[in-house]
Amino acid sequence: MKRKATRYLAFVALLAGCTTVGRDYSVPVDAIIRKPSALQEFQEMHNPAVRNAELPRQWWRLYSDPMLDELITRALQANTDLRVAAANVKRAEASLEMTKEKTLPKTELMAAPSYTRLSAEEYLLPGAPLPAEYLYGVEGSLSYQLDLFGEVTRAIHASRANTAASRAAYDRVKVDIIAETTRTYLEICSTNHEIEIITALDSLQHQLTTLQGVLVRAGRGTSTDMKRLKVQEAHTHAALPLWRARQKAALYRMAAFIGKTPAELPHNIEARHSIPSIDRPLPTGDGGSMIQRRPDIRQAEEELKAATAGIGVATASLYPHISLGVSGGSVGLAENFLRNDTFKFSIGPLISWEFPNRSHAKTRIKGAEAETEAAYARFDGSVLNALREVETALTVYAHDLDRNRELRHAEAETDRVEQDTEKLFKGGKANIITKLEARKALLQISLDRAESDAKVLEDQVQLFHALGGGW
Repeated sequence: MKRKATRYLAFVALLAGCTTVGRDYSVPVDAIIRKPSALQEFQEMHNPAVRNAELPRQWWRLYSDPMLDELITRALQANTDLRVAAANVKRAEASLEMTKEKTLPKTELMAAPSYTRLSAEEYLLPGAPLPAEYLYGVEGSLSYQLDLFGEVTRAIHASRANTAASRAAYDRVKVDIIAETTRTYLEICSTNHEIEIITALDSLQHQLTTLQGVLVRAGRGTSTDMKRLKVQEAHTHAALPLWRARQKAALYRMAAFIGKTPAELPHNIEARHSIPSIDRPLPTGDGGSMIQRRPDIRQAEEELKAATAGIGVATASLYPHISLGVSGGSVGLAENFLRNDTFKFSIGPLISWEFPNRSHAKTRIKGAEAETEAAYARFDGSVLNALREVETALTVYAHDLDRNRELRHAEAETDRVEQDTEKLFKGGKANIITKLEARKALLQISLDRAESDAKVLEDQVQLFHALGGGW
């Protein structure tokens, strides 16, 4: 008996030592992420408004705006997209736990009381029916599947990678929410300022039209000039509803970001007129640090890990599955419950073989390999896309800054013209219409400059977003 038990244990140990099929994950040698050109300083770093320095995790604090900090805190607590991403992480974690349970023994319990009359002829006792009796059955079993070729191990690897990918997806949503909340807040501030300018311009245009009417009635003006001014007034006045609609849309978008209904949005946000700014070059880091930050790249790599493990799962189906088990129970008349002659047990067959359909298994392997190739392509694509987004954001930011400097210079020159015209008016060398026209020109260039300021702020947020900051 001892010899048999020793042989049995030796056989089990031999089975348990079988090789795990498939390959362990490692970053492919020719992956884009390994190229020195992907890790070096960005190509568009010639702009003095940016510098190769570490990007702070909470990059929005560079604006030094407490209200913006508060809004982002609210968004991270209540945003519905972030809540969905968090639920997806929990679901992936639950799936991982279920996969891990495959490494544990399985137990089954069964209880079956009944009132039964057996068939006499079934038991070769024809002629008289058997009496009806109360019967019971209680059984239990314990089984364990040997992970001979690593099918369960690879399934755990895949599930663990899928869970990590879900966490990366959560971080990706977090980055998006922070960027969109910041962008929307800056848009609200900029739009409020632009509405102030265009309202002043509309009022001044009305003054010009009114004065021109006085001149026409006095015989000192032409109806053509009057018509021209009326058209300009109508054009300026017609722009106001568009700006106000843009303002409201941004406010409602902000409410959704922070998990509030439009009616619940604090009124102090709507009244915000001061525009935050960053008074230093923007820190960007290099390609290597950006790749480490971007959660979409991390998500793509975890999906590649999961797909690689999937090849091992599919390959293991080429080999037999072996389970070890034992069962026991008690079956009999209710009046003899748990009497010695009601007990039964079984320790065999301890091994059950499932011979695979090799053609089907090989097809599964081909499918898993194709999925891995696609995941690898997506991984490379995520790196290339991230580099493209950063370089594009840098070049757009540089050109918009150039335009902004030109507009500021033009605004300064127009302001000097307006001041000179004011002096001429006070000295009686210029009329009121000339003075108002100079003021109008200044407001128009100020509106252009304000729109450019808003575009520069949007470019900054786009750059921080592309760099993957915020988690």
